[in-house]
Amino acid sequence: MSAIRLARGFTKRDKIIKFDGCYHGHADSLLVKAGSGALTFGHPDSAGVPAAFTQHTVVLPFNDIEAVRAAFAANKDSLAGIIIEPVPGNAGLYLPKPGYLEFLREITASHGALLIFDEVMTGFRLAKGGAQERFGITPDLSCFGKIIGGGLPVGAFGGRAEIMDCLAPLGPVYQAGTLSGNPVAMAAGIAALEELFRTDAYAKLESLGAQLESGMTEAAKSAKIPMRFNRLGSMFCGYFTEQPVHNLADAMHSVRARFAKYFHGMLNEGIYLAPSQFEAGFISTAHSAEDIDKTVKAAAKVMREL
Repeated sequence: MSAIRLARGFTKRDKIIKFDGCYHGHADSLLVKAGSGALTFGHPDSAGVPAAFTQHTVVLPFNDIEAVRAAFAANKDSLAGIIIEPVPGNAGLYLPKPGYLEFLREITASHGALLIFDEVMTGFRLAKGGAQERFGITPDLSCFGKIIGGGLPVGAFGGRAEIMDCLAPLGPVYQAGTLSGNPVAMAAGIAALEELFRTDAYAKLESLGAQLESGMTEAAKSAKIPMRFNRLGSMFCGYFTEQPVHNLADAMHSVRARFAKYFHGMLNEGIYLAPSQFEAGFISTAHSAEDIDKTVKAAAKVMREL
C-alpha cells in the first residue's frame, strides 16, 4: 500500500499494473484478481471495495509481454508503475519466463514508471538479496515481509533515495505505522539475518529443493499421475495437471479435487502441507535430507492411491 502510494506520489500518475494471481496485501486498490486466501475461497475480489478504488488498477496475465506493451500503449503517460511478485507464490508457484523480468525493467524505465518488487515471500528466501539478486535486476522499490523479522510482525519497503525522499517529513507522501521500529521485532530480525549470513543456509536450501523436486517428479511419474512440479530455491508447488504452469490461467487447470485428496493423504502420512492448491510450499533450514526423503516416500505412496 505504501509503496504504491509512494510510486504515485513520485511519478504524479495514478494507474498501477498488477498481475492476476499476485497478492500484495489487502489494500482496496489491490484486491483485484488477487491470489492467496481470496483465490482459495473462490473470491479473487472482495465485497466492500468500491469500484472507484480499483479503476486505476490495470490487471494483466503474468508472463505475457505483449499484454504489458499494450497496457503502456493504451495508458500513455498515466502509469505510475508495475507491482509484481517476481516469483508469484500466491497461486501456487510459477516462475518468470527467461527475459520477462528484464523486459519489465526496460519498459518501466523507458516510460518513466517505477518497477516495484513485492519480495514478501522471496526476500531473504531465494538469496540474501532476494529475487532481485537471483535474477540480477534492480527494481525501483522493494517490499519485504515478516521474514526480515525472524517471523515476527514487521514489514519494510525501500528504494533509491530520490524516491524515498518523497516520503514525509521530507516529502508530501504520508506514511506511518503504529509498530514502526518495534524493538523486539528489530532485534529478532537482526539475529535472523546474522544467522543467515553466518551459515551456508542458501546452499543447503538449494540442495534440499533439488532433492525434493527430483523425488516428487519421479514419484508422480511412477504413479502415472500427471503433475507439474515448479520450484525455485526453497519454494515449490506441485500442480495436478499435464500442461506447464506459467500463470494463473494455467494454474486454474490443475485438478483441485485431486489436490484435496493428496493433502489429506499426506496428512495421514505425517506430512503437513498448506491445505490449498494455491499456496507455495517452503523448505526451511530446520529440514534435513532425511525429512525430504520421508516426504517423497509419503508422496509416492499417496499418489499410487489416488
